[in-house]
Amino acid sequence: MWNPDVYLAFADHRGRPFFDLLSRVNVDAPRRVVDLGCGPGNLTATLAQRWPGAVIEALDSSPEMVAAARERGIDAHVGELESWSPKPDTDVVVSNAALQWAPTHAELLVRWAGQLASGSWIAIQVPGNFDAPSHRLVREVARREPFATHLQDLRFSEGKIVETPSRYAEILTEAGCNVDCWETTYIHQLTGADPVFGWISGTALTEVEARLSDDDWQDYRKQLIPLLEEAYPARGDGVTAYPFRRIFVVAQVK
Repeated sequence: MWNPDVYLAFADHRGRPFFDLLSRVNVDAPRRVVDLGCGPGNLTATLAQRWPGAVIEALDSSPEMVAAARERGIDAHVGELESWSPKPDTDVVVSNAALQWAPTHAELLVRWAGQLASGSWIAIQVPGNFDAPSHRLVREVARREPFATHLQDLRFSEGKIVETPSRYAEILTEAGCNVDCWETTYIHQLTGADPVFGWISGTALTEVEARLSDDDWQDYRKQLIPLLEEAYPARGDGVTAYPFRRIFVVAQVK
């Protein structure tokens, strides 16, 4: 279960990659703009502000996120990325920090490129920090008992989750697109109690919490938080620097 309030606790930090991504989409008056993995809709709303004449389509797999987006006036719907297909008037497809949840997302990108009209845009951003200390520690504690029984097939547990920018460029170029790919490591300056734990609670830990009992979840937290504090110590001013690598792909169908 996704919690919009927890996710939005770092809305400013999470929003910046979205705007960096969209700055490379060069279209003036798209007919339909689709936000796949719209979350609570706070960023989707900016699409309507940028392109007021466009139909805004929004999709998310979480009913809680869709409900939060609808409260913002977004016409969002519950659905899976894997089963979505573009309508004929779709000119822009945006997905911000969502496609990493779809193991076959590289194939999805190829399919969408083949279904979209010439001149349409695909713009995606995915996290590239699955080998960061925070995520390695999530996996380390998940392998301990009694957690391992419930978390042995945890998503993001092992293996490659996302491709390199070069590989995304290759995939979409072969699919018939002009492609712009890059990566950025943001150094987020976090404050408050257990800030890195708070950050990943809104994303990577959602599945962990959902699978554990309340007592096991509290025990998991108690074991993970000190490890995160050691890996990401606060500075003297109380600020914790949290490096976060992200991968960006902008493609225009030829």
